Amino acid sequence: MAYVAAGAPDPRLAPLVRALRDALEAAGFSPADDETPPELVLNVVDRERARPFRRRSRGTFVAALHFAEEQPPDPLREGYPVLVRALANVSLTYVPGVGVWFTTLERGSYLVPESPALAANVVARLAPLARSRLVIENEFRTDLEPELWDGDEITESIASAGRRLDELGLLPAPFPVEELVGERDLRHIKRLYGIGGLSYGNLSARKDETRFWMSASGVDKSKLEIPGRDILLVSGYDAEHGRIVLSVPPGVEPRRVSVDAIEHWKIYRDHPDVGAILHVHAWVEGVPATEVNYPCGTEELAQDVADLLAAEPDPAHAIIGLRNHGITATGASLEEILGRIAPKLLLQVPMT
Repeated sequence: MAYVAAGAPDPRLAPLVRALRDALEAAGFSPADDETPPELVLNVVDRERARPFRRRSRGTFVAALHFAEEQPPDPLREGYPVLVRALANVSLTYVPGVGVWFTTLERGSYLVPESPALAANVVARLAPLARSRLVIENEFRTDLEPELWDGDEITESIASAGRRLDELGLLPAPFPVEELVGERDLRHIKRLYGIGGLSYGNLSARKDETRFWMSASGVDKSKLEIPGRDILLVSGYDAEHGRIVLSVPPGVEPRRVSVDAIEHWKIYRDHPDVGAILHVHAWVEGVPATEVNYPCGTEELAQDVADLLAAEPDPAHAIIGLRNHGITATGASLEEILGRIAPKLLLQVPMT
């Protein structure tokens, strides 16, 4: 894979950038050239005037690296605006003597501490993320059966579960995004990421052996109202092109399905007894958890969750932790899942 170090030169970051270059090449990355666009970009930015790296490929993973004189009182508040302004996948805040704080859009902030191996440890966190394969493309087919155009009892159950998530205080977000950025940046987040109500998480329920209904991306989960727009029928996965196939009714402009559709697809395929899946940005103590916080919508995250689920005594009624992110729970129905896990939920996801 190819990488590039870009952005504004900063003498305070020059030693770290050199060390990161060496660590990347030791990890198998090579410098990009005109014929080889980068898969990973270290974009050195100024916190107040962060400029985005102009991607030539949607799959390019961008880390916005910036400098802080001292340990910020709130690392999330320090890194989040940089993440947004730089249009990056991750913000890296370097604090001399402390280390590098990672901040991502939905996962909060965690520290890679200062050490002689700091650059190698940062690359160890970045490399799996940059190498992961996103499955975020949708293929819409207007082949939904007419009797499902207005939904069914399953779409009603998904809408009901979304309202209950709101009542439990699990919406809209795992941390107060509105308090971390100004109004201008907040508008930018909503426009960039297609977020309507800043309502993270997703819900799905099995329709039959090969299909399942799932909440759309960028819609308030407490207001899942229109089948074919807010709740979509996932009917297939085109692995060659990395596309989720959706069956929709004619005459309705669909939203994109949740980015976690590939994870749900793998779980339903591998575990016929799973009737429903719930993903929320909360936590349950003592559950098995993924080791790498792959981005949402990647095959790697989906496979990690599927593997952990397969190791559980009862995969059809299990809870899997997604490190620095949240949980995915399976059950017979969304109502059953919520009844089982609600008493155990912790609203704060631990960052490690």
